[in-house]
Amino acid sequence: MRAVVMQGRRLHLAELPDPVPGDGEVLVEVLACGICGSDLHCAQYGAEFNDSIRAAHGTDVLDLDRPIVFGHEFVGRVLAHGPGTTGRVPIGRRVVSVPSLSRPDQPFLGFSGPETPGGYAERMVLSEALLLEVPDHVPTDQAALTEPLAVAYHAVVRADLGPDDVPLVIGCGPVGLALIAVLRTRGAGPVVAADFSAERRRLAESLGADLVVDPARSSPYVEWATIATSSGTEPMPTVAFECVGAPGVIQQIILGAPPGSKIVVAGLCMTSDGFEPAQAVLKELDLRFAFLYTPDEFARTFEHLVDGDFSITPLVTRTIKLDEVPEAFDGLSNSPQDAKVLIDPRR
Repeated sequence: MRAVVMQGRRLHLAELPDPVPGDGEVLVEVLACGICGSDLHCAQYGAEFNDSIRAAHGTDVLDLDRPIVFGHEFVGRVLAHGPGTTGRVPIGRRVVSVPSLSRPDQPFLGFSGPETPGGYAERMVLSEALLLEVPDHVPTDQAALTEPLAVAYHAVVRADLGPDDVPLVIGCGPVGLALIAVLRTRGAGPVVAADFSAERRRLAESLGADLVVDPARSSPYVEWATIATSSGTEPMPTVAFECVGAPGVIQQIILGAPPGSKIVVAGLCMTSDGFEPAQAVLKELDLRFAFLYTPDEFARTFEHLVDGDFSITPLVTRTIKLDEVPEAFDGLSNSPQDAKVLIDPRR
C-alpha cells in the first residue's frame, strides 16, 4: 500500500506492506484523515515531544529511529475481519475510532511504525471493540472531524463552564475553531475569538463566534472585558482558551485576563515557555491544561456530530492526495487560510 512516512524529520511517499489485523482487529480502507497540528509539531520537534512525554508519563511515543506513519483523525471502511472478531460492523461500513489499539502495549495510531500505521496510508488496522459505525447520513469529511472535536470537547469539560461564563478563544486554527463549534453546542456565549488572520476570523464567525477580534487593531482582552461587564456592574465570569501553542501566549492572557478568570491551555507548545506567577496569584487566576480526551468524551462527541449538533462544514478548507502531504506540511505552519486539511488516500 501507499503511505506517507516520516523519518529524519522528512516526509515522503513510500510503498509499505499491508498491515495485518491481530486478534480482535479489523482491516480498514482509509477514506479521509485530517492533518493535525500535533503532526506538524512532531515532524519538527519529535525529540522534544518525546522528552515531554517521558517526563510526564515515563515513556516515549515516537520511535524516531524508524519510519512513522502519522494520522490519528481518520474515517475508514471495513475491508476484512481479523481473528477473534464478531463481525458486528459489516464489511463495507464506515467507522471512526479512538486512535489506539487494544493491545498490551496500546500503540497510539498516528505515532507508530509501519506495522500499525495511522491514517496517512491507504489501509490501517483498528480494534473492533473501539469502532463507532458512521451512519449513512453523515458525510465522510464531517465524520473525520470527530477526533479534533473531541479534543475541543475535552477542553470545554476541563473549563467547567458556568451558565454565565464568557469564553475567549485565542487562536482560530483548527483547535480554536473546533472549540467555537463545541461552545455553541454547549450553549455558551457570547463567544469572543481572536486571530491575526482575516480568513480565520471569517471562519470563526461562520462557526458561531459572537465577536471576532483582530489583535493587530484592538485588544481582545479589552473587548472580552467589555462584553463581560455589559449586563451590569458586576463582571460575568470569564474563561480563556489558549489555542496557539506558542511561547509567550500564556503570559499575554495572564496580563489581559480579568481577575478571577479561568485559563485553559489547549495549544501544544513544544518549546520552553514562561510566565509571571505573581501576576496570576494577584489576580487569582485558575490555570488548567487540556490534552486529548477520554473514550467516553470521544463517543459523546461522535453522538453530537451524528445528531447534527455541530455546525462544522466551514472547518474543512481543502482535501489533498497522499503525494501532496509533504508540500502541505511545509505550507501549513504559516498558512493563514487553512483550517482543517483532509487527506484522501484514494485520490
